[in-house]
Amino acid sequence: MATLVFDIETSALPLESFDEAQTEYLFREAGRQPDLIARETKRAEILQQFNLWPLTARVVCVAMLNADTQRGQALYLAEDFEEESPEAGGVEYRPCCEETELLEAFWDVARRYDHVVTFNGRGFDVPFLYLRSGVLNVPISRKDWLGYRYATEPHCDLAEQLTFYGVSGRDGAARKFNLDFYCKAFGIESPKSHGVSGLDVNDMMRDGRYREIAEYCARDVRATVELYHLWKSRFAGVK
Repeated sequence: MATLVFDIETSALPLESFDEAQTEYLFREAGRQPDLIARETKRAEILQQFNLWPLTARVVCVAMLNADTQRGQALYLAEDFEEESPEAGGVEYRPCCEETELLEAFWDVARRYDHVVTFNGRGFDVPFLYLRSGVLNVPISRKDWLGYRYATEPHCDLAEQLTFYGVSGRDGAARKFNLDFYCKAFGIESPKSHGVSGLDVNDMMRDGRYREIAEYCARDVRATVELYHLWKSRFAGVK
């Protein structure tokens, strides 16, 4: 059974993308704060969260690997979409000029796979891709990735598996950690070891560092592949 492992990077849409009513709605909680400093602090907090919401952000990169061959693609937005972008480490780097093109290319690959693996994909990556695709009227080739939570087919979310579906809540023995923490705990090279994290993506997009975003996303996926093989050998079947 072919297994696709993927991760996405997202970047906030510019504020001018939203009309007055939308802007008021987005920052309503900031407007309720008692003083100017509190309002500005809350506003900055909300702006930081824009990346997390598919109605206020866009997909700027999807990296994916075949779990067995460890070959794949990184699709990423780039203004200079005709730039040379050679393969590296089994990953073909493919610049796209528009988010629509990126999503169409992703769903074309996804339809060829029976099984998908993510880290926190049920909570973030998959709903984000579904909603962005819906907003942009991009056909979704796999609509079964948010089915029965307690199944690992067709979608195995490692964040769910390593917390045993949240069995001990936020603070218990199986609390959820981020991918970086799991990698370090299990002796896998962390994707953050190169000094880049998801918090840097907005600035990197603004600075035109598109390929660097794709390389960071690809490192995330490679780490997820390693974590997946480790989970399969040590934990699969634990109930």
